[in-house]
Amino acid sequence: MTSGGAGGLSCLARAFGGLLLACLLLPVLPAAAADDSVPAATARIALIIDDLGNQLLQGRQAVALPGPVACSFLPHAPHTRSLARLADAGNKEIMLHLPMQAVSRSASEPGELTLDMTRQQLTDTLQRHLAAVPHVSGINNHQGSLLTRHPGHMAWLMQGISRHGPLFFVDSRTTTATVALQMANEYGVPGIERNVFLDNVRDPAAVMRQFRRLLASARANGTALGIGHPYPETLAVLKRELPRLADYNVQLVPVRRLIEIDDGGNELWQASWSRSHKVAKNSKPSP
Repeated sequence: MTSGGAGGLSCLARAFGGLLLACLLLPVLPAAAADDSVPAATARIALIIDDLGNQLLQGRQAVALPGPVACSFLPHAPHTRSLARLADAGNKEIMLHLPMQAVSRSASEPGELTLDMTRQQLTDTLQRHLAAVPHVSGINNHQGSLLTRHPGHMAWLMQGISRHGPLFFVDSRTTTATVALQMANEYGVPGIERNVFLDNVRDPAAVMRQFRRLLASARANGTALGIGHPYPETLAVLKRELPRLADYNVQLVPVRRLIEIDDGGNELWQASWSRSHKVAKNSKPSP
């Protein structure tokens, strides 16, 4: 190789070395976070206040809670009709809190569905209770730790619900042995189950712990359903905390919307219900 060629290679090596050094001295930029521009998914909760209709003042306070809190009324309580109409005027979801037989018979409820009823008796009682609650759009069980574990009676109940119209069913889960939601699914009744009771302990701190548990469940699973009662402790916590839900990145939605989300459908809830109702009615034999 000639001296001229060697000189050219030397110059090339120096140039390459300088370029490499410049690259090494460039500032290291942090990798862009891929999720920074994507907002976190909002968790959704629904709330039901049970046992409404017996007390006028606390019933009015429950109906006045902010947002779409569902109001569930005992069928023949003295203030059920007036409070249900008030709730409807406030765009609240109205539910029948349907009395059902519990394992303990020491506290039998008036008009409860019982294990010794015939199918006709159960269906007639259901229809009377539904007629007693104006603007009803859904049902959840009041007590029922005995009845909800019996598939035959739950099948009769779901058939009665499906024949009434576009109603949904919420399993309050008063027993871990319940088959109510399973039978609702089998008979095409839109349904969901309770995740958290807010006020098993009537203490503001305990209610707040349960409310936080509800929010945590929604953030972990996408949705969660809570049930409370018109106790002063519960109403005070909800009145304070519901306006703050946006701070927790949680949205309060109606119960039927929560069912829609859990079912994963993008279509209107009532249209979805109508199709499943027809399928169940045409394909399911009577028990």
